[in-house]
Amino acid sequence: MSSAAPHTIALPPRLDASVARAALQTLRHGVAATPAGAVCVLDASAVERFDSAGLALLLACRRQAMQAGASLRVQGWPTQLRALALAYGVLPLLEGQDADAAEEAAEDFPPAARNA
Repeated sequence: MSSAAPHTIALPPRLDASVARAALQTLRHGVAATPAGAVCVLDASAVERFDSAGLALLLACRRQAMQAGASLRVQGWPTQLRALALAYGVLPLLEGQDADAAEEAAEDFPPAARNA
């Protein structure tokens, strides 16, 4: 990772299917401003409403950052959003860990939970 200062983006209070398309466009502009080699930090401390579409948004931002040569991590997780990310097995990816760490974390769940 780069020693450059992280590029921080505050997430909106709502990250759910009702705002997913508009939120994605806004977040894409913010992620695009992250220099290659830098860390894009999504600050989730203001998030109050969310669903699995919100997680999909965060993963889309991660993909975009990686394609641009940057990395991404989420900080300030609301407890329930963090629990949802953990249940879906994507928490390690969104906390800046690599795919191997995410796979190891998913192995902690029983097979029925991983396939739900």
